[in-house]
Amino acid sequence: MKRETISVYPLSVFNAHISDFWIGTLSSVVEHYPFIECPHRPSYYMLIYIWKAVGELTIDNERILLDGPKVVCVRPNAVFSMRIVSQAAGYVVCFNDSFFSLRYNNNVLYRFQFLVQRTASVFRVSAEKAGTWDYFLNQVIDEFTAEMESSEDLLRSFLNILLHQLDRSFYRLSGKEEKSIKHAKMIRFEQLVEQYFVVHRNPSFYSEQLHITTNYLNKLCHEYCHTTSGNLIRARTIKEAQRLLHHTQLSVAEIAYEIGFESASYFNTFYKKETGVTPENFRKIKLSKHEKY
Repeated sequence: MKRETISVYPLSVFNAHISDFWIGTLSSVVEHYPFIECPHRPSYYMLIYIWKAVGELTIDNERILLDGPKVVCVRPNAVFSMRIVSQAAGYVVCFNDSFFSLRYNNNVLYRFQFLVQRTASVFRVSAEKAGTWDYFLNQVIDEFTAEMESSEDLLRSFLNILLHQLDRSFYRLSGKEEKSIKHAKMIRFEQLVEQYFVVHRNPSFYSEQLHITTNYLNKLCHEYCHTTSGNLIRARTIKEAQRLLHHTQLSVAEIAYEIGFESASYFNTFYKKETGVTPENFRKIKLSKHEKY
């Protein structure tokens, strides 16, 4: 059932005494945390290692079958739900960026390409690799449940290994590109868009924050994303609108207000220009597909 708003859950939803890192088996999540079946926004990163399961999960408007072995990355503020019917085998790793940045530089997470907003979220895994990772994740759970004095530091190191394993397996970024100042600027631009897209849709705001010209910002966007800065900002706005249209019962006028538009008519014009359909038609299409599914 759709709600008026999309609930936001912090990582402490798994344990009131834990706010930055949590790991559990896939079967335990299904059994003990029923909220996972309802669309919500996790405020933390999730790495879902699926060795075997029958069911599906949804990230924003994308349905993903749980036919493992595979790894699914869920990023903060994505609209997420997971329904498992049977045979749940795997792990769920949850963490906040603050947990990682306590030891590593603040922007290091953004160098893992699968954690960047525009990249794919689902990765197939070979049976051999799944076996290797299963052994390692068992060690992580043992350390997590032991609650030793130095466990937090060791868990942070384990997480670093997990992230590097995924990055190495599924996306290889050249050392030259990774270390470049240009790449750092692009990362910061994406962070700023995520933070301010509701109130600032003009590229000049972001170029000022980055201390570069708008023309140079557009050059970076073309180099890394093959599009303009304005298109990226508008795409983030459309993405948020579609989340609200699909997962809530908010009216089009209420959604327009939520994402910073002064009027529903302006929002309708903007949305149709960007997508080819009106917000209301998008909602009807999604509802029709859901009923058929």
